[in-house]
Amino acid sequence: MKGFVLGGVSSGVGKTVATLSIVQALEDAGHKVQPAKAGPDFIDPSHHEAVAGRPSRTLDLWLCGEDGLRRNYQRGEGDVCVVEGVMGLYDGDGSSTAMVAEALDIPVVLVVDAKAGMESVAATALGFREYAETIGRDVEVAGVVAQRAHGGRHEQGIRDALPDDLEYFGRIPPNDDLEIPDRHLGLEMGEEASLPTDALREAAESLRAERLADVASEPPAPETPIEPAASVDATIAVASDAAFCFRYPATIERFRERAELVTFSPVAGDSVPDADGVYLPGGYPELHAAELESSGTLDELGDLAREGLPVLGECGGLMAMSQSLTTTEGERSEMAGILPADVTMHDRYQALDHVELEATAGTLTANAGETIRGHEFHYSSADVDGDARFAFETVRGDGIDGDHDGLTEYESLGTYVHVHPESGAFDRFLEEIGR
Repeated sequence: MKGFVLGGVSSGVGKTVATLSIVQALEDAGHKVQPAKAGPDFIDPSHHEAVAGRPSRTLDLWLCGEDGLRRNYQRGEGDVCVVEGVMGLYDGDGSSTAMVAEALDIPVVLVVDAKAGMESVAATALGFREYAETIGRDVEVAGVVAQRAHGGRHEQGIRDALPDDLEYFGRIPPNDDLEIPDRHLGLEMGEEASLPTDALREAAESLRAERLADVASEPPAPETPIEPAASVDATIAVASDAAFCFRYPATIERFRERAELVTFSPVAGDSVPDADGVYLPGGYPELHAAELESSGTLDELGDLAREGLPVLGECGGLMAMSQSLTTTEGERSEMAGILPADVTMHDRYQALDHVELEATAGTLTANAGETIRGHEFHYSSADVDGDARFAFETVRGDGIDGDHDGLTEYESLGTYVHVHPESGAFDRFLEEIGR
């Protein structure tokens, strides 16, 4: 499957809207588009899936490693892959957009905000292309998409200013309907605030879909090919609703490849399914704290955890496993009471980074001495009891208290870090619950 990366000149330049418009343009031109996201984000991919109709692949060098990144790309379906970048093209030391493009050896189409420029758009694109050589990155900037550009003289001025070896792939016209509402942690999810198809199609008409498809190239194959994993005799229950919506498609795929998977909704008050282990992904428990407190599911989950059922929670899952959750408005709700911590929401984020953890003892996701890599981004903090036990020391990142992550109690584990299945953490979890 051929592909290209959409890199921005900065955060906030409109990469997600450009990505969705390009996906729409390529789909309208008869292509089967596989969306992907450079970086560990969960929210942008939800918008990709709403337009493309297939899950977006997560492409992050820190989380997956180079070979894992290529394997995850290879699992996609379609004839062209559109990879939305993260932040600005060269920003980030763990897995920048440029690093992902280099690892996949596919070209970059630069998204430039042209609202107040013409020749300057060309100068910006030229600078981004030349900077790759300056820092020793093998990155090909093939051309530009002009975000918030008008037609007529404005568009022509941009095209005329571009050098011959930087292609003009079209524009995204200014349109208030192409704005996605945001909140803490980023944009609203695709299921909540999908862009209107008519507005996307209007933007798509200003894009050169076939030229974008033509510029795409095929990445090298991974050194270790995709192979079927051995199944385990276990059933994994996964929380899935508006409070627990941050999960990588590859994680669910891995669970289904190796075990039986069932889902349930704590917000709706579903009973905890009969399972050998429970996975609580991240999401927005703080937006549904009252429902979670009253639904009864977390109470039941707490009782089962105290009886020895392994529960693995990531970020929002950790919050739901705690004793209580207090919102920024000061409203306190009782949670599952599995972990000895009380969680409080804040107006500013408390951690944002790629993370590396070292296991101090054997736990659900790692053997003693092993390291796992992941990502943390949260607006909450956890006040832990004095006798709390941690499973990990933080090599990089903040974790729960700056030095540790992975609160453990009974047979359960809650972390602020999100991990990808290429880390091996979920394989370890499945093998533990399948014993």
